[in-house]
Amino acid sequence: MSTNESERKINTDVILEFDKDKNREPIKGERNVLVTSALPYVNNIPHLGNIIGSVLSADVFARYSRARRYNTLFICGTDEYGTATETKALEEGITCQELCDKYHAIHSQVYKWFEIEFDYFGRTITQQQTEIAQDIFMKLYKNGHLSEETMVQLFCEKCQRFLADRFVEGICPKCSYEDARGDQCDSCGQLLNADELIKPRCKTDGNQPIKRESNHMFLNLTDLQKRVESWVEKTSVEGKWSTNSKTITQSWIREGLKPRCITRDLKWGTPVPLEEMKDKVFYVWFDAPIGYLSITANYTPHWKKWWKNPEDVKLYQFMGKDNVTFHTVIFPSSLLGTNEDWTFLHHISTTEYLNYENTKFSKSRNIGVFGTDAKDTGIPVSVWRYYLISSRPETSDSIFTWKEFITKNNNELLANLGNLVNRVIKFAASKYNSVVPVFSYEKKEEKDLIEKTNDLLANYIELLEISKLRAGLEIAMEISRLGNGYLQESKLDNSLFQNNNEKCSTVIGVAINLIYLLSALFFPYMPSTAQSICRQLNVPLRNIPDTWTIDILPGHKLGKAEYLFKRIDDKKEEEYLLKYGGGSKAKEKAEKAKKAKKTEKSEKAKILKNAIDGVDGSK
Repeated sequence: MSTNESERKINTDVILEFDKDKNREPIKGERNVLVTSALPYVNNIPHLGNIIGSVLSADVFARYSRARRYNTLFICGTDEYGTATETKALEEGITCQELCDKYHAIHSQVYKWFEIEFDYFGRTITQQQTEIAQDIFMKLYKNGHLSEETMVQLFCEKCQRFLADRFVEGICPKCSYEDARGDQCDSCGQLLNADELIKPRCKTDGNQPIKRESNHMFLNLTDLQKRVESWVEKTSVEGKWSTNSKTITQSWIREGLKPRCITRDLKWGTPVPLEEMKDKVFYVWFDAPIGYLSITANYTPHWKKWWKNPEDVKLYQFMGKDNVTFHTVIFPSSLLGTNEDWTFLHHISTTEYLNYENTKFSKSRNIGVFGTDAKDTGIPVSVWRYYLISSRPETSDSIFTWKEFITKNNNELLANLGNLVNRVIKFAASKYNSVVPVFSYEKKEEKDLIEKTNDLLANYIELLEISKLRAGLEIAMEISRLGNGYLQESKLDNSLFQNNNEKCSTVIGVAINLIYLLSALFFPYMPSTAQSICRQLNVPLRNIPDTWTIDILPGHKLGKAEYLFKRIDDKKEEEYLLKYGGGSKAKEKAEKAKKAKKTEKSEKAKILKNAIDGVDGSK
């Protein structure tokens, strides 16, 4: 037992323990939670919108689930097959394998810095992916849910190849956006076929392609519609799907599901296991969701205990709105068509888009903050996680602004949570030699605090259970505000210590325990901050309880005080706008921010002068 442990006096029942090295399996009779986030494309560096839309949101929920002691498995990995990879590899002049290796490493590093704690972060270019995807395909084939049809495709005479969807760009027939892709328009979000584009052009050489016939396999969604519709109707209610998920799914179903092509004329992909189609691969959006299964199979040979166990496992999935239909219609259809007992989606949490300073993220134009940039700013990861979750675009698009980012750090994290923890730990060090004094909590003030905290705690749990992450974070901050209010009302200061030591000891004892509860509530959102709080309290991480109990007891020796957060100078806004703004517009915005600061300073100076001179400034 270490010195710190020997000086602890805590309720050990609340200690949270993780065995990270042990492969998890579902446990009969327990709550088994399987969490996935949309598999990020391997051909880019994720930006803040990508991060909050999938992996960070899923991580918050997975951490919450673990802190509630649910048996939780969090699986993700890079989506590495398809046209997007081939296109990027051509641009960079390397092989597809080299590209995947390069960006898989970048994604892994970014997520590690953001403290995204997967149980396993894998890849889709594995033997397990081939075996599982081909097995599902052949079962659909044998069950009569696939059909071979001739398609008219775009063929580039210069490249001498059929152009898969992402090798084609053109004008969107729905909204007239000029740079629509052959599979989807980034402007209006509509799914497209490449031959629908107006004035199509080959992405590789700009040549206008011609039309040629090619045979492909189609998944007959029309035949599967009733089964999908019945499943959606039941599961969307039971699983409390997010509103945007239900809206997007229902719009597809109302239009009527049509057969969808699931093969492509490509080299980089999972091979189609039919002799007549040996030169084709699976379309990435048939193939990619199967990656959840194959990545789990790389984590454990007993992957079917998670994915073919609907009675004991609940599946929670997190993604941006552009991925919804593949997870609520196409992937479930593929599984339903096998007639096997799969673990289907239970709850889906979908975000709208996060934009950057009233524009879109763009790596090519140096606009926005990308995963590798966040670390370079020197701003702690907890601040990034807090800001992104507090701005999570759950019901509508939201905007990242440096002004708001700095304000949230200074006025919320520092002034609220940081102030509470620092004030109590330092006071205990100076007045009680960092030892928790004997205290009681039977008086009205303490009973009121406990009652209000438990009401908020119940609300927090209710919200997190259905992945209302942003609202849950607001509740945690509200409990922290309650703590600050309790200190103020109790008038915690030297005078209280000297004149009413019993009351002072109670305030410190209760506040220490409230801070321990807060460490658990903030653990899903800001794990580093939670760990810092626990170091200062000299306690291990704790669970998220149903109700707040007093678990740090009199005589417990506290640790040393640390600053949870540091103030960010308001002037940094101009610097960040210039660095991550992409040129002239950023300079213009930075100049406006600078002028606004000067005007504000000037106005404050005038008010101060008038006050000193005794002049009414309104005259």
